[in-house]
Amino acid sequence: MPDIFQSALSRLEEASKHCQIDPETLQRLRHPMAIFQVSVPVRMDDGSLKIFKGYRVRHNDVLGPTKGGLRYHPQVDLGEVKSLAFWMTCKCAAVGIPFGGAKGGITVDPKNLSKLELERLSRGFIQQLAGFIGPDTDIPAPDVYTNPTIMGWMVDEYSKIHHQKLPAVITGKPVPLGGSLGREEATGRGAYHCIKQLEKIRDWSPSEIRVAIQGFGNAGQHVASLLHRDGYRIVAISDSHGAAYRESGLEIPRIIEEKNRTRSLSGVYCECSVSTCSPCENEGTRRITNSELLELDVDVLIPAALENQLTVENADRIKAPVIVEVANGPTQPEADQILNSKGTLIVPDILANAGGVTVSYFEWLQNRSGDRWSLDEVRDRLFISMSAAFKAIYSRMNGGEMTFRTAAYVHALERIDAAVDSQGTYSYFSH
Repeated sequence: MPDIFQSALSRLEEASKHCQIDPETLQRLRHPMAIFQVSVPVRMDDGSLKIFKGYRVRHNDVLGPTKGGLRYHPQVDLGEVKSLAFWMTCKCAAVGIPFGGAKGGITVDPKNLSKLELERLSRGFIQQLAGFIGPDTDIPAPDVYTNPTIMGWMVDEYSKIHHQKLPAVITGKPVPLGGSLGREEATGRGAYHCIKQLEKIRDWSPSEIRVAIQGFGNAGQHVASLLHRDGYRIVAISDSHGAAYRESGLEIPRIIEEKNRTRSLSGVYCECSVSTCSPCENEGTRRITNSELLELDVDVLIPAALENQLTVENADRIKAPVIVEVANGPTQPEADQILNSKGTLIVPDILANAGGVTVSYFEWLQNRSGDRWSLDEVRDRLFISMSAAFKAIYSRMNGGEMTFRTAAYVHALERIDAAVDSQGTYSYFSH
């Protein structure tokens, strides 16, 4: 597999061909501004000691304090975190949020930890990061396998270290601890707003649109729920254990309830035939693999899991004419070329999943001002932000002169370049 950070930077190089960007801007974006790597010792429940590797990368802060999630996953490594931080820089710029990009994580499978071990790990991580993050410096948030409870532990630990309440240091917190209403649904809702814009442009009738969603965590569940409510036919979903497919459409509300109750989709399959099974909500639902889900004949494919799911190996077999990237970096650059040659429209991750960081920004604003916004106010502001960004970027495609992804990066790069230029570049200092 190619180096993930170099693959991420290839998006930068492609976009730079379509706009006049100062070479110094590109030079800055190729290099993360700060990398922090730690070892976090944790006393396990059985009395043993384990050491976990942790990372935090601040990519670029020319537009404001850096912002980005913390993920707990066995595959977390420095290359992945650098890439995610780069994407966050571009994402914030693409949707006009005054933040730079950062990311962090711990190499761990949190499913193998008890709740007490998870808390000790989370607090230990913040003890190491306390001098590297801050409300005006770098603001973490939830990501893969982290959640509001973990963010609550972290902000509490940070506040203890600094001997004052500082809720703005971390977003995605529980609402009673200063979190924002609407934050948990924000990533999925932001992607939903992108799809609704496409619905208008392409004159879709929702009941005729078949959707497959890879990944049924927080973001996948919320976009599925919102689309199902509007009448879209969600025919396939998946989690890390496998996928479920039903041609007539899945009963999303019940599946979400089952998934959150059992932490698995296994309860939604019905393998029996019509002749031997009494009618049930699962009738006609069958198991498929995650790979099969990606290659289904559907109208919209939503990768909402991890990076590098659409590759050179499977791009030729992807049938969906529209892909909405809710995950970060689900499509390899080489796969992009294949999909683009087939006319596939890809709503890129730096736009499609920007709802999360947008509402994180709203949470930060509320924490700084001491204000509290209603759920309707958060949702209205998110709709305005996502719709405006979608329309601005879509219009830049110039009738196919550049891809949707390239247009998003051009949009982001021009904002970053304006900020860099304002500080002075070679053209200023050489005269």
